[in-house]
Amino acid sequence: MRLPARAVSFGGFESLATQPAAMWAGSIGDSAAEAAGVTPGLIRLAVGLEHPDDLLQDLDRTLALT
Repeated sequence: MRLPARAVSFGGFESLATQPAAMWAGSIGDSAAEAAGVTPGLIRLAVGLEHPDDLLQDLDRTLALT
């Protein structure tokens, strides 16, 4: 993905992409994270103020690579 930053919130208006399992497993444990639906393949997208068409095009391009 090119548009969303791969990080936690910067307190701004940009889109973000994070992998919750990588951040939460250490604090709540693998089994509790999995019970909450936080699996290693889960990606969280927080949509910012970029144009929706740009975000969708970026997401489509990225998913086509997998």
